[in-house]
Amino acid sequence: MSKKYRIRKLLAPTAGFRKAVAMVVLGILIFVVGCGLSFTRLIQPWVGHLEGFARHVLSMLGVPKDQLETATWLLGGFLLFIGFYLVFQGLRAAIRHIWETINPEFKGGMVDVYVRRQQLAQGPRIVALGGGTGLSTLLRGLKQYSSNITAVVTVTDDGGSSGRLVQDKSIIPPGDMRNCLVALADAEKTMTDLFQHRFTKESGTLSGHSVGNLLIAALIDQAHGDFEKAIEIASDVLAIRGRVVPSTMDHVRLRAIMEGGLEICGETKIVQSSQRIRRIFLDPENPNAYPGAIEAIADADLICIGPGSVYTSVIPNLLVQGIAEAIRDSHGRKVYICNVMTQRGESDAFTASEHITALQANLDMKLFDSVVINTGIPSEQALGKYREAKQYLVEADIDRIRAMGYKVLAGDYMNESDLVRHDPMRLAARLIGLVSR
Repeated sequence: MSKKYRIRKLLAPTAGFRKAVAMVVLGILIFVVGCGLSFTRLIQPWVGHLEGFARHVLSMLGVPKDQLETATWLLGGFLLFIGFYLVFQGLRAAIRHIWETINPEFKGGMVDVYVRRQQLAQGPRIVALGGGTGLSTLLRGLKQYSSNITAVVTVTDDGGSSGRLVQDKSIIPPGDMRNCLVALADAEKTMTDLFQHRFTKESGTLSGHSVGNLLIAALIDQAHGDFEKAIEIASDVLAIRGRVVPSTMDHVRLRAIMEGGLEICGETKIVQSSQRIRRIFLDPENPNAYPGAIEAIADADLICIGPGSVYTSVIPNLLVQGIAEAIRDSHGRKVYICNVMTQRGESDAFTASEHITALQANLDMKLFDSVVINTGIPSEQALGKYREAKQYLVEADIDRIRAMGYKVLAGDYMNESDLVRHDPMRLAARLIGLVSR
């Protein structure tokens, strides 16, 4: 990277601020020139009157005549200092009042907030592809390092609230989009909690619906069916760091060929099947990629594939026409993030290398050169709960993955709370390290 390019990249986020400063400087220069041109006729007479008044006041206070000149100069300097101090404090109080009105939760210094936002604006360009809770977990960590994030989300969900809205409104499933918007949000917790609130069984026809899904559907109505506009508005409401885009705007379903040769259509039915998935397809095949997704991938410094359900969240994005090719041709670092736990009905008993094999079996090209694998071990209590649900810790068969030609980024990236999943901060720190060297 040339020195000239680095300087331009460093200054790029301050373009608007530099323009404002330049306007202020120009205004001051014009004001000074105007004062100079009108000094004799307009300003000098007033200055003379003020100086005479000051001398009169000082003489009344007992200042000797031979010291009036010096006393007048000292008084003028003192008044200049007091005037500057009052203007500074007044402007500071006014700006702070406006800032706190716009940001009720504001606690820190404005300079700290400004510097932090400029640092995020200068962060690496990151594209994260996937869906479900895996992608949203990753985004929570990445947004601490950059605001140049594009989440490319799968749109094949046909279950729950999203599935019902797809049937009732003929819209793209909003569920995974909503999760990513909330993950990248910089808004108040009250607003993000509202977006994620799900109505209970006692809520009648609203039962099972997420408020965020309903709000996105309402925004689509207000935007006269424009899904992109609706997501833009939702992004503004949540003040997200980055943007969330679908992999395709076409209506698609998943179609799977199972191990016994049976063909099943629909994500929910595929996951609920007791048979192992052999191949996954989109129906119709080769839908058009969302242009914004292709552009983001081409410009990315880092491309993250996963974590997420390998067959229903990760691979569907890569089957969209143009997505895999754009990743292959990108000059950014490309990383696959393997899941921490297996998923029943989709990756039963899969080792880490078998997750990669599943990707290779459904794609005809190599898309990534590095694999993030968790080597942390959950507590026996947590493992017991997962065994009851027939889910297991993904075996980190590192040697086999290296034999497949991939660089392994192994480490304890696990977080254990109610669920065992990736720790967003540990994972993000490792990924950012790849592009910050």
